[in-house]
Amino acid sequence: MIGPPAAPMIGRSSLRSIGGARRWRRAAQRAALAVVMVAGLVGCGTGDDAVRQGDSFEFVSPGGQTAIFYNPPASRGQVGELAGPNLLDDNATIALSDFAGRVVVINVWGSWCGPCRGEAPALEQVYEATKNSGVSFLGIDFRDRKQSGRDFVADRGVSYPSIYDYDGRTLAQLTTPTSVVPTTVVLDRNHRAAAVFLRAITADELQTTVARIAAEPTQQ
Repeated sequence: MIGPPAAPMIGRSSLRSIGGARRWRRAAQRAALAVVMVAGLVGCGTGDDAVRQGDSFEFVSPGGQTAIFYNPPASRGQVGELAGPNLLDDNATIALSDFAGRVVVINVWGSWCGPCRGEAPALEQVYEATKNSGVSFLGIDFRDRKQSGRDFVADRGVSYPSIYDYDGRTLAQLTTPTSVVPTTVVLDRNHRAAAVFLRAITADELQTTVARIAAEPTQQ
């Protein structure tokens, strides 16, 4: 009877070569992953890097800062026209031009984002405290299921409107890093970017910032 062919003999030197090749492949995989992670961080705009997705406001995060203030007002860049479908009304749209002459706080959020859930009460608190002083709030619900976004708004008692922006088309006009959620951008009355927060925000720091910007003269 003829049995299966005998397994070839592998010497110690061959085993060492195979083991070395495996270790090299694992090291290469780890290096590739590190490159991807670094590329993702660079995409958020640190140091002298800039994220420019439109023709007006250019976002720069000096030294990787997560809170950036643009002063004096004359140095601020104009934000492009933002518009998109109303999260809560399939037959309506919302545009930045709806808030002419008002300070606008834009918050990028998603129901899947833990920090967004944590900062929602602070945003609503500041909205209620400042809405009668010429301040409006506008949410941008990014990469979310529509019903999940609607549930988020209802569950947390969010009373200001949001644009539903699953594919990021509205964010492309905002010119901030779309990979950073939550992001809060405060526009002055001329709809120029006055402050950007690339993290969850507290009620105190947001209200202080909004009050200062709302007190500025319209033309500067």
